[in-house]
Amino acid sequence: MLALKRRILAEGRNLGRGILKVDSFINHQVDPALMMEVGQALADRFRDAGVTKVVTAEISGIAPALTTALALGVPVVYARKSKPITMPDSPYRDVAPSHTRGRSVELLVSPEYLGPEDRVLLVDDFLATGQTIAALVRIVRQAGATLVGIGAVIEKTFEGGRELLQPLGVPIESLAIITSMEDGRIEFAE
Repeated sequence: MLALKRRILAEGRNLGRGILKVDSFINHQVDPALMMEVGQALADRFRDAGVTKVVTAEISGIAPALTTALALGVPVVYARKSKPITMPDSPYRDVAPSHTRGRSVELLVSPEYLGPEDRVLLVDDFLATGQTIAALVRIVRQAGATLVGIGAVIEKTFEGGRELLQPLGVPIESLAIITSMEDGRIEFAE
């Protein structure tokens, strides 16, 4: 997706250690027009998968998941990082290490909103190590739902996430694929 790549090059900051700061348009401040394009692009790639729910992790995945779900005409469910009092006592839960937070985070989804009848598309802002998405996959399995695909706004191939997730046997689509962030540069796949 050319518009996304241009924004990454213009505003993204390579902070070293594989961390790409895109806070000005994806992670903290969200550019709604760009996010609508992102959602449409991901929806187009999974249009024929029979998606009934888009699932993501709180908080950075919500914007792209919401616009993807909107384009597909289905609900979005996000895994919470803490249990509100309104959530049933036995949510689906898993834990994933967070590269940017430097610790593990718990992910929780209410069984009220995810079940065996659902065909799930996982959407997240980044596909890096794949650990957050793998935790979401385990939650989808706990619910008895069917995983039909994985979509990411930005993929960093050098962190191995795709290799971790490929054995799942579902399509994995990324809109901007970064192959290297060495020496302060940001290099995309052709």
